[in-house]
Amino acid sequence: MAHDHGTPETGGRLAIVIGLNVVITVAEVIGGILSGSLSLISDALHNFSDGIAIVIAWIAIRLNARARSDRYTFGLKRAEVLAAVINAGTLVAISIYLFVEAWQRLQTPEPISGGIMVTVALVGLVANVLGTVLLKRGSENSMNLRAAYLHLLSDAISSVGVILGGLAIWLWGITWIDPLLTVLIGLYVLKESISILWEALESILLATPRGMDLQAVREAILATDGVAGIHHTHLWQVSEHDIHFEAHIELPEQPLSQTEALRLTLAKMLHDEFDIEHATLQLEVTGGVCPSHSLT
Repeated sequence: MAHDHGTPETGGRLAIVIGLNVVITVAEVIGGILSGSLSLISDALHNFSDGIAIVIAWIAIRLNARARSDRYTFGLKRAEVLAAVINAGTLVAISIYLFVEAWQRLQTPEPISGGIMVTVALVGLVANVLGTVLLKRGSENSMNLRAAYLHLLSDAISSVGVILGGLAIWLWGITWIDPLLTVLIGLYVLKESISILWEALESILLATPRGMDLQAVREAILATDGVAGIHHTHLWQVSEHDIHFEAHIELPEQPLSQTEALRLTLAKMLHDEFDIEHATLQLEVTGGVCPSHSLT
C-alpha cells in the first residue's frame, strides 16, 4: 500500500489549503458581522480551526519523518497522533461554544441579511470543495490528514446549509433558521471529532489497533510448525502504519540453528498476513520458567 506521508506534493497541497482557509475565514467573519449571521460566523470559526488543524498536520508529518535517536528511540511518530487529539479536541470545544451562542440567539433574535449570507457562503463552499479534493488523496492512510479532510468536508456541508438558510432568510424572513443551522453544524462536527479523538486516544493508550484481532495472530503463530505454545503477547502501534508485536514463543527441545529459522519464519508470516512491521519474539523451551504467563 502506498502511503502519502511527508512528500513535497503533500506539503504543497497543505499549503494551498491553508491559504484557502485564511481567505474563507476572513471573508466569513466580515460577512457574518455585516449580515448579523451567527451561522456564518460559526462557519468562520470552523474554518479557522481547519487552518490550525492543517498547520498542525503539516508539522506532525515533518516530525514523523525525523530519524530516531537515543532520546526518542521510536522517533517522533506519535506526534501525528497527538496532533489528531489536539485537532479533534479543539473542534469539540468549538461545537460547545456554538451551542451556547445559538441558544442565546434563539432567545434574542437579531436582524440578518440573507443576501450577504448567501454570497459569502458560496465563496466558502467553492473553497472548501477545492480543499477537500486536494486532501482526499492521503486521507485514507493518515489519521491526521483524515482529521483535516473531515474538517474541510464538514465545512463544505455546512456552507450548503448556510446558503439554504440565507435563501430562506432572504426570501421569507425566517431568521430562526440561522441558530438552528448553527446547532446542526455543531452536532455534525461534534460527532466526527469525538470519533477521531477516541481513535487517537486508543493509540496513545496502546490498545490493539482497530481492525486487528490479537487472537487471530496467536492462532496463526500456534499453527506454525515447531511452535508448542505462546504467552505474554502484546500488540500495539506507534503510529498509524508502524505496528509492533511481542510475544514469548514456547518451543520443544531443538538445536539453536532451528530456532533462528523458526523466528524468521514467524516474523515473515506476521508481516505478510498482519502488516506487523516489528515483531519481538522471545523463544523459550517448553516447561521453562517465565516470570509472566498472564497474557496468553
